[in-house]
Amino acid sequence: MTGHAVVIAGGGPTGLMLAGELALAGVDVAIVERRASQELDGSRAGGLHSRTIEVLDQRGIAGRFLSEGQAMQGVGFSGIPLDISDFPTRHNYVLALWQSHFERILAAWVSELGVPVYREREVTGCAQDGTGVDVELSDGRPLRAEYLAGCDGGRSLIRKAAGIEFPGWDPSISSLVAEVEMSEEPQWGIRYDDNGTQALGRLEDGKRVRLVVSERYAGQAGEPTLRDLSRALVAVWGTDYGVHSPTWISRFTDMTRQAASYRKGRVLLAGDAAHVHNPVGGQGLNIGVQDAVNLGWKLAQVVKGTSPDGLLDTYHAERHPVAARVLANTMAQTALTRGDARIDALRDAMSELLSMDEPRKRFAAMMSGLDIHCDLGEGHPLLGRRMPDLDLVTANGPLRVFTLLHQARPVLLNLGEPGGFDITPWADRLQLTDAKYAGTWELPVFGEVTAPAAVLIRPDGHVAWVGDLTHQGLPDALTTWFGPPTAT
Repeated sequence: MTGHAVVIAGGGPTGLMLAGELALAGVDVAIVERRASQELDGSRAGGLHSRTIEVLDQRGIAGRFLSEGQAMQGVGFSGIPLDISDFPTRHNYVLALWQSHFERILAAWVSELGVPVYREREVTGCAQDGTGVDVELSDGRPLRAEYLAGCDGGRSLIRKAAGIEFPGWDPSISSLVAEVEMSEEPQWGIRYDDNGTQALGRLEDGKRVRLVVSERYAGQAGEPTLRDLSRALVAVWGTDYGVHSPTWISRFTDMTRQAASYRKGRVLLAGDAAHVHNPVGGQGLNIGVQDAVNLGWKLAQVVKGTSPDGLLDTYHAERHPVAARVLANTMAQTALTRGDARIDALRDAMSELLSMDEPRKRFAAMMSGLDIHCDLGEGHPLLGRRMPDLDLVTANGPLRVFTLLHQARPVLLNLGEPGGFDITPWADRLQLTDAKYAGTWELPVFGEVTAPAAVLIRPDGHVAWVGDLTHQGLPDALTTWFGPPTAT
């Protein structure tokens, strides 16, 4: 029987990111993926939000994606544009990049890290005991893992096999998304009607058309066909524009569900396996990748025996509220995608509201993931929030904060007198950096905050402790997040 410390079911964006995080930490991890290659039948999701670009930047790989995408100012709330160009981040934009390209680039990084991928097979079952998980594969070959991560999508077999409930709301609308060719020139652009959002746009090759068209919801099941697509186009535009040669047709709804728990023993869920919602706003891929970055370092520390098993419970505690908020805002956005007179009036009111500075900042920070706040208790406003990517001055020259996180190791950043900290009991798992920073500290929405003397930064970029040279609370924070001290 082949064994790995962690087996990941699903090699999409979430599974790939989790594999990369674990590999950086030196964990033996493998991916099980049904596809023969990383190629997708269609471009899928279309963009990366600010916080996702930041976490890629924290690993030193953001440039790979930026070189192939297109920066676009602003996010959207149900099509209402929200400018983020004044946000305090290096990445105050949305990066237009199809999922097909995102996966290809991310998979190349994971391959460089030496992660094995079991392709053309799926996980068909799993059973856990006190020391690990037996994983059944579709080709009959068994795998054994200490932990199993379900990154296998909204219909997650892992979630079902683990007996994790998936409560939420059933679908009320249905839409088709496709990439096709058309014999006639269509009416380009976006329109709203009483059944939802309709859109036709030309793809970059100038030949194919990407479209979204709603269909009357009637409990549709099975894979959509070209005939279904033609019928939906005729219902909306009065013609199907001679649609033909589809490369991809898919159906999505506004079904909204979230796993009751992101963990059951040695089985963990991330991405669409943990939460599904309407794709309006483009948050799904982004929060899946961010799930992986929150989970990866915690799972690595537990696997390596650095931290106790209970550290994994903080994954659910921190990420479940994030997705719950996304589910709520996508339901609100979905309501605005319809087009009768009452909804039009509501959309106009929301547009006026979101043109005001404070509401714009609040909603844009929510959509872009820049306002995420892990509840780590009372204290400095930085506590639990993302660490700003400051331009530091060190004895060895200028250095960005995110550069310190490239290896996914925690950092104690000392901005006071050099040599003021002794981290010997944690020296094998923590970086200590003495630096200076002369500028202002600013957080999205919150604004300027008092400059601290020192901060403890987790591998996911969130601040775990803020203090001064008295070190008050630092040993407790180090023990909580990075395990008990080594005896000296």
